[in-house]
Amino acid sequence: MTEPATAVSPTAPKPSPTVRVLRRDGTTSDFDAGKIAGALTEAFVAVEGDSAAAAQSRLHPLVSDLTEQVRAALTRHAGPAPVLHIEQIQDQVELALMRGGYHQVARAYVLYREEHAAARRVTTKSDDDTAPALTVVGNDGERRPLDWTRVCTIADRAGSGLSDVDVPAVLRELRAGLYDGMSAAELDEALVMAARTFVERAPEYSQMSARLLLDTLQREALSFVTGEPAETDQQQIRVHYATYFVDYVRRGVELDMLDPELATFDLQRLGDALEADRDLAFDFLGLQTLYDRYFLHHDGKRFELPQAFFMRVAMGLALREDDREARAIEFYRALSSFDFMCSTPTLFNAGTTRPQLSSCFLTTVDDDLNSIFQSYRNNALLAKYSGGLGNDWTPVRGLGAHIKGTNGTSQGVVPFLKIANDTAVAVNQGGKRKGAACAYLETWHIDVEEFLELRKNTGDDRRRTPDMNTANWVPDEFLRRVEADEKWTLFSPDEVPDLHDLYGAEFAERYRHYEAAAQRGEIRVFRQVRALDLWRRMLTMLFETGHPWITFKDPCNLRSPQQHAGAVHSSNLCTEITLNTSADEAAVCNLGSVNLARHVTAEGIDHERLERTTRTAVRMLDNVIDINFYTIPEASRSNLKHRPVGLGLMGYADALFAQRIPVSSPEAVEFADHSMELVSYHAIAASSELAGERGSYTSFDGSLWSRGILPIDSLRFVDEARGRDAELDYSSTLDWDNLRERVRTQGMRNSNVMAIAPTATISNICGITQSIEPVYRNLYVKANMSGDFTAINPSLVHDLRARGLWDEAMVADLKYSDGSVRAIDRIPDELKELYATAFEIDSSWLIKAAARRQKWIDQAQSLNLYVTGASGHTLDALYRLAWRSGLKTTYYLRSTAATHVEKSTLRGTDGKLNAVSAQLATGKPTDSTASPGTTASPGTTASPGTTPAPVSACSVDEPECEACQ
Repeated sequence: MTEPATAVSPTAPKPSPTVRVLRRDGTTSDFDAGKIAGALTEAFVAVEGDSAAAAQSRLHPLVSDLTEQVRAALTRHAGPAPVLHIEQIQDQVELALMRGGYHQVARAYVLYREEHAAARRVTTKSDDDTAPALTVVGNDGERRPLDWTRVCTIADRAGSGLSDVDVPAVLRELRAGLYDGMSAAELDEALVMAARTFVERAPEYSQMSARLLLDTLQREALSFVTGEPAETDQQQIRVHYATYFVDYVRRGVELDMLDPELATFDLQRLGDALEADRDLAFDFLGLQTLYDRYFLHHDGKRFELPQAFFMRVAMGLALREDDREARAIEFYRALSSFDFMCSTPTLFNAGTTRPQLSSCFLTTVDDDLNSIFQSYRNNALLAKYSGGLGNDWTPVRGLGAHIKGTNGTSQGVVPFLKIANDTAVAVNQGGKRKGAACAYLETWHIDVEEFLELRKNTGDDRRRTPDMNTANWVPDEFLRRVEADEKWTLFSPDEVPDLHDLYGAEFAERYRHYEAAAQRGEIRVFRQVRALDLWRRMLTMLFETGHPWITFKDPCNLRSPQQHAGAVHSSNLCTEITLNTSADEAAVCNLGSVNLARHVTAEGIDHERLERTTRTAVRMLDNVIDINFYTIPEASRSNLKHRPVGLGLMGYADALFAQRIPVSSPEAVEFADHSMELVSYHAIAASSELAGERGSYTSFDGSLWSRGILPIDSLRFVDEARGRDAELDYSSTLDWDNLRERVRTQGMRNSNVMAIAPTATISNICGITQSIEPVYRNLYVKANMSGDFTAINPSLVHDLRARGLWDEAMVADLKYSDGSVRAIDRIPDELKELYATAFEIDSSWLIKAAARRQKWIDQAQSLNLYVTGASGHTLDALYRLAWRSGLKTTYYLRSTAATHVEKSTLRGTDGKLNAVSAQLATGKPTDSTASPGTTASPGTTASPGTTPAPVSACSVDEPECEACQ
């Protein structure tokens, strides 16, 4: 095989001569598509064994088509006078081969490129220390010679202490992309991009990339705060961090971005507590996410360094503590160590002049125009400051219902949901992330069948909500009828108003009463359907569109500690919050998550550390309630009265890896049980201790807590309501009797204490797996609003290195296997079991583990389920198992049909800084919702090599999930 992309075919098309190719030696030449055609021909010949002459006529049509694909992709978004690097061209050739299904040819092409790259590294090694004869345009507009010594020093510092990082290789990659007259900012970006190129080879390059970005951030922040140009290194940062911090707070107050109260802290004491080297703990995705969307900035200049960011959040949560500095330091240490992380709204806004810190808001929309349009206003105000919304629309009368005021008939709930959808899109949270809402409807509502189709990408656009999530609020009575294959009656809520607030046996009795009334002609609007048919439609729509999610009304209410204060009418955007709502109370929840990976070793859970973290976390979350900026009175009224918080978990898969426990095993189920029991015990104890210090929440009397009934005890209410037919586990290991008595006599500070959120963003910040999720892929491209990032499982890489199996061929095999290790023969069976990906495990294991957690949780958990080639029978079995196991909610159903890993190369598609290269490599504009490895939108797929088509489930990394965390 000859050097890729060098042979010439006179018949290949040639684009405009204004397109130039940057060669590895720094020279440029006209782009010639004939060289691509020649390289493709030789690649096929090398694999298939034909002679060039024999293959020429046979391959000509195929090669011409592939060449045109490459040419079109490279030039589509190239601009008026583009310069294409030769590596970009070769990446696109690989992509074209993979799109065509020529995997063996592409694999050989990858390995051949690597062989030649290795040879070039040997022949050019002597040039590594020679400074390129280039100039750089500084921020002042002056052109100066490139300071290659400084560049090398920065790269050496970034790679220091990181194993398997080849700094000279990064510098060689950088040299290939430099050009004369580039700006200083472009040089910084190019250095980061050069390191990121190697992330797929070793996870440590992600840390190196983060450190290179950190160097840029440090110079940017220090220059802004001091007003002078800043050149620094980590040693100087250690010395000057405290001084910088004092200046940072004062400057933030001057700019009206930080609460002036922060300036009254003992800033020197807090600055001295900062641990500068914790800045080095980030991987690239985590730091880039913070840089793009979390760090404070003015006129486009970031002036908040990572430890200042964590301390700002800690100070914002300690404002009303007696010893503010001591508590701020305690909170800071929990955050900066990644032991615990607050939710995104808290990280955005704590310590600022608008401290809207709460994550989730739940509302009920009443059946009148004033309430409906007030709900739109409330949604806009709540979403403006980063809140995720869950709206209960069940009370709104259905299609065909009588309107007394006009003597007309209703158009139903669907037209109003369309307006709610557009409101969520219009209010995009200041550009930090998309507005997000979820509409809930009970299964007996007359409009439920239209509700099921809201996310379809066909039909009347006026009756579709493409940007809003939807969820079914399902009573037990419906599922009993599904199992018995009986009829189910749909009603308009204006004729059956009390069904909305009823659950359990009372709901079932009243529901049968209304069915009898309908048969007697006493109810005007109703329709009977076969329950099983409706259930099948629910599952079909869930599979085809990812919505509506399936959530269970009765266990949410039967186990609610606040039964005496009202009913739970819905969950939230991410299905983990289960709080009461009414016309005058909008439920609010304040979220944060314990990083389980930081509390587990190969020997098991570090009980003492987990207890310490949990107690600190509950205090921080409780403080949110009093400090919070409330945008509507219904939210303030509810939150101050009931004081709910939601402490959750993340890094579950990482914790399993550390203990060598496969997710699809009884040991994983036991670990889920025991770890959640510990968090539950310490969280409840912490809230009770806060009640002793600060007093119980206002509505404590009459709650399950006040009767000594803890979440583990409320399981029996579900069991009893289902005639002892539920599949529940009551085992425990801790001294719950003592805690029951303490709660009963001492009280509780918070009506609700636990909820497991998706942690879509904060897990990225901490560099761990999301929430309670299994690992999605071992190598893939992860998307968020900061761009696309190569994600690689460091635990797998560590194990493969230990066995001498980590090499370029393994990287290629992982790409071609969609990040799965199952089909790679060289990998031992025990590693295949441990590192099985989400779509390779039976989701019943996820349900079993979730059921064990649910017995300890007073709210719910965001539980995603994964299916491959699902049948109706499979989905039916999974969701009935979830119901019988006592789960309160489920979240997304994900399918392999909607997601594919970029197989050609992960290089050049990685992240926001490389947006131009990403466009060239994919042939389409970079878009965080249309990236390799994720669906472009809920209705289309952006999988490389396929034509956009309806998907069968939602994206794995859909940015809306960030509205919870």
